[in-house]
Amino acid sequence: MPTIAEQLAELSRGAAEIMVEAELVQRLESGRRLRIKAGFDPTAPDLHIGHTVLLNKMRQFQVLGHEVVFLIGDFTGMIGDPSGKNATRPPLTREEVASNAETYAEQVFKILDPELTRVEFNSRWMGKMDAAGLIGLASRHTVARMLERDDFRKRYQGGQAIAVHEFLYPLVQGYDSVALEADVELGGTDQTFNLLVGRQLQQAYGQAPQVVLTVPLLEGLDGVNKMSKSLGNYVGINEPPDEIFGKLMSISDALMWRYFELLSFRPVAEIEQLRGAVEAGANPRDIKFELAVELVDRFHGAGAGVRAREAFVARFTQGQMPEDMPEMRLKAEGGGLGIAHLLKRAGLVTSTSEALRMLSQGAVRIDGERCEDRDRQVAAGSCHVYQVGKRRFARVTIER
Repeated sequence: MPTIAEQLAELSRGAAEIMVEAELVQRLESGRRLRIKAGFDPTAPDLHIGHTVLLNKMRQFQVLGHEVVFLIGDFTGMIGDPSGKNATRPPLTREEVASNAETYAEQVFKILDPELTRVEFNSRWMGKMDAAGLIGLASRHTVARMLERDDFRKRYQGGQAIAVHEFLYPLVQGYDSVALEADVELGGTDQTFNLLVGRQLQQAYGQAPQVVLTVPLLEGLDGVNKMSKSLGNYVGINEPPDEIFGKLMSISDALMWRYFELLSFRPVAEIEQLRGAVEAGANPRDIKFELAVELVDRFHGAGAGVRAREAFVARFTQGQMPEDMPEMRLKAEGGGLGIAHLLKRAGLVTSTSEALRMLSQGAVRIDGERCEDRDRQVAAGSCHVYQVGKRRFARVTIER
């Protein structure tokens, strides 16, 4: 069994903040099995690797022998999480929540051990709470404390509407910790306020306050914006192996280390050795291969990563893809760029008419895949390798 110091070092890896670290040390020193809670609102049916930063931290607790509760917020999902929003967020219907929640277990068990994971739905206790109970819960928090939250405060000061039901979201999320008697709650940095409400409510209900551990929000393929499906800069964990591999190979060399830190299961010392190898002259592409193989294997089984690497090499390296190519960032007008305009602005063609002609001739490739769609729109937030003909290449990131 690792020492307490070793356990803390592993749990701190990639964490944004631990509140309060001394309390976590005390609970680890107690030797008892801790209950670790992390909540997920089923707002979309598919998870991307940005979500797995939190799942990886849950797995670390599992490996150390603690109980992990994967909490699906089917009740809170019908309220709508206002975190980080500058307007009221539309709640999901019960049918939407149920449909999205169905796909979660299959995806999360690509990382978590199903035998060591307790799956809960917060409707189990919130669905039974009557109006008197909800009023009693609301009495344990104040409007002043709610307005300490940055997004609420800005909306209030700016004269923007805040619906009363939005105040219920952090209260219900916090009460989940009371219902589960959580020792530790995990969440993204955008959830810090809600997680601290959980600490406060546990104290109000006579429980020991949970330790709060937050993790960073993973940057998307563009290296700028938070990974998001709406921005198109994501890697879905259910995507085909070749697609996951190709997307990961498109990230910048600098972003690669961020992904290693937050996504890889390799020991920190091993990652530092890889970094040292690059500093000593190793090709960053070969190190990126290691990351891509590891993640493809995780989501598609052992061996899938090597096969995806071989396909990538056949598609790119044997196709004379240059080791070094121009890298550029283009601003999008609106939500994205038309492919012809993108190729022209990237300097891969001299005019949009040439771009359209090359598309029609099948001479354009995106991440090695032929593109003949003259009307294709490339979403802001995406990062891909574009090729025109045999010798013109560029790695292009589309920014908003």
